[in-house]
Amino acid sequence: MTSPPCVSVLTIFLDAERFLGEGIRSVFAQTFDAWELLLVDDGSRDASGDVARTWAARDPARVRYLAHPGGANRGMSASRNLARRDARGELLAFLDADDVWRPEKFERHVEIADVWPQAGMIYGATEYWYSWTGSAADRARDYVAGLGTPSERLVRPPALLACWLRDGSAVPCMGSLVVRRALVNALGGFEEAFRDQYEDQVFYAKVALAAPIFVTAQGRDRYRQHPDSDCARAGASGRARIARPRARFLRWLDAYLTQHDVQDDELRRLVRRERRRVRIGSGPAMLRRLVARCVPSGAGLGR
Repeated sequence: MTSPPCVSVLTIFLDAERFLGEGIRSVFAQTFDAWELLLVDDGSRDASGDVARTWAARDPARVRYLAHPGGANRGMSASRNLARRDARGELLAFLDADDVWRPEKFERHVEIADVWPQAGMIYGATEYWYSWTGSAADRARDYVAGLGTPSERLVRPPALLACWLRDGSAVPCMGSLVVRRALVNALGGFEEAFRDQYEDQVFYAKVALAAPIFVTAQGRDRYRQHPDSDCARAGASGRARIARPRARFLRWLDAYLTQHDVQDDELRRLVRRERRRVRIGSGPAMLRRLVARCVPSGAGLGR
């Protein structure tokens, strides 16, 4: 490839050999072909590294294999930062190792990015994908999640962050978005102190406070539902595993708002309310709310 790609795809993986190849094929199936794919191995011990290296050898102009020094496990945020520092595209897209994209994902989102140059991020509705199993019963379980906000519009900061705090289940999934690389770099990328759960929501908060975001109802990503995902295991392990990361996220957000002198009374009130809910919440109803807030954080098999 002689010119820089338009879209850099960042795929991080940890022990994801079962699904990784399928996700990579969904990138190659895109109807828009000005892309590159960065595959980041976060310390895998299975054959997923071999899968990634095979694809990189097959198309070295567009696919690169990356890993942390010594094959270390550094977590999701550090792995995404490793890839975004190596990325060349104007737009960054994030494909988790066990998910896939529909073929028109890039074509549609690049079109929106061109029409709305002021949009720092674009995201759409996500399909929760059960039918990958091939089971007739699972086909009936597929659904597209609601956005929790009107679509086909540009939303100024910090309105979406307030929306996500009011209804945590409306937080986007990583696979649904593209972000301008210049904005990600200006914000310092991902917060590496957040290795796994809520690392995505920390990133979303930074973007939503800094730039307008375009929201579209058109779904382009399929979020695979399976018992080995991070959130499935978190929900099965009980409230504490979910409540503690959320409490930490809210503490971080409270401090971030202060550090950046964000003067928004509603946002402050929502953060205080959510911190209070996590602190005093108990029982099945609270657990369901916390699981809903966790769902977008399930970034790949083995996490």
